[in-house]
Amino acid sequence: MPRSIPLRRPALLAGLVATLLSGCAAVPQVRPQVQAVSAATAGLDGGAALAPVGDWWHGFGDPQLDRIMAEALAGNPSLDVAMARLARAQAGIAANKAGLLPQVGVDASAIRQRLSEKYIIPPPYGGSNRWIGDAQAKLDWSLDLAGRQKALVAQAGASADAAALDVEAARVTLSGAVAQSYVDLARATEQARIARRFVASREEQLRLAATRKRTDLGSDFDLRAAETLLAEARQAEIRAEGARQLMVHALAALAGRGVDYHAAIADPTIRLDAALPVPDALPADLLGRRPDILAARARIEAAEAGRKVARADFYPDIDLKGFIGLQAIGLGALFTGGAATYGAGPALHLPIFEGGRLKANYKGAVAGIDEAVASYNGAVVGAVRETADALSAIATNAADAAEQHKVVAGLGETVRLDEVRLRTGLGARLDVLDAGDRLLAANQREVDLAADGAAARIRLLVAVGGSFDPHSRQNLASAADADAAGR
Repeated sequence: MPRSIPLRRPALLAGLVATLLSGCAAVPQVRPQVQAVSAATAGLDGGAALAPVGDWWHGFGDPQLDRIMAEALAGNPSLDVAMARLARAQAGIAANKAGLLPQVGVDASAIRQRLSEKYIIPPPYGGSNRWIGDAQAKLDWSLDLAGRQKALVAQAGASADAAALDVEAARVTLSGAVAQSYVDLARATEQARIARRFVASREEQLRLAATRKRTDLGSDFDLRAAETLLAEARQAEIRAEGARQLMVHALAALAGRGVDYHAAIADPTIRLDAALPVPDALPADLLGRRPDILAARARIEAAEAGRKVARADFYPDIDLKGFIGLQAIGLGALFTGGAATYGAGPALHLPIFEGGRLKANYKGAVAGIDEAVASYNGAVVGAVRETADALSAIATNAADAAEQHKVVAGLGETVRLDEVRLRTGLGARLDVLDAGDRLLAANQREVDLAADGAAARIRLLVAVGGSFDPHSRQNLASAADADAAGR
């Protein structure tokens, strides 16, 4: 790096202007190649305005879910990581702002030194061992004529905005994960309850088979078949209970808690088939308000500021420098009037030959813009697909659940008629039990469909940023604007 050159005559300012003009011509003519897509034209059709949703998980109407969600949002490690990154990014703003202010420091030293008798200090000092005292207050103030430091501040500000939006995106993702796990807990709990009814039914079937065998109305084959069906029912109960335990463990981990938390999680009380209704139409600008997409957009702004930093490196840098202090040979003379020293003036750093480093940095900064735009495009395309997939899953699930409801109603009527036949002596108890088994299996399928539907609605809410309200991100955007104004 060329050292700073003090400017001792005003005539050198003309040379400085010429250098500034020549620096502009040295910047490579490289422009970004990737164009950003528009979220407004990428996917969803427009619709009517909707009322604010707020904390969407309250739509499940389960106080336990509200409690677990609050604890997860307060103590999840992944959210703590995002918050730490935000704090570091905000500290970067202050650090870069400091570069726009005068830098003042004090240096002091006392060194025992042998002075050369063949140098600028003659005997008796030359050739002797003396204390060299030096104490100076120094001023260094960059004028930032090329705007490099301002661009660094803008880059740090955009990075901090992206980090704040990353925190919001982490909250949305975390809340979706907690809700999905809670839905799976409700699914496993209900499946375990149905499995216990299956076990009771199969136990009765086994007793009937044993009775028929003793009265020679049945065979060993019927008895073995009943035993096998009972084992399958008990196996289903074991699996459902195991799935329930896994969901309890998952919720504890999401809340940032250990095994002591397991006992605090009771059976859910949510209505899987009724919670989180989806509006008939979604506003077209919901995807553009997703925090991860807003973060990707902020990173484009940070990359643009990075290019300005790289461009400013081609221009000369002028600093105002000054110092005042004391210098003396021998500590006794350090605090005398004759030991005073001071000076002030401008200093110029002029990049002349950097071995291609500045051009490479500039090209890298331009490539960084393309990378940020491509990441933004990927986030938009991914958001469109996630939303479309969730909407398709919701529609398919609704149709499937409607047909399953008919199946359950039909089997329920079959069980009722078989019980009537049993009471009138026209039917057998085994027929009632068989029909009841088919009804229980249909109930299991109905529980799965209800849970799948709730999970699909959660995925849709996460896909559109945690709210169906197009104005739900305005407070976040206003906060970002206020922060930018403060910078």
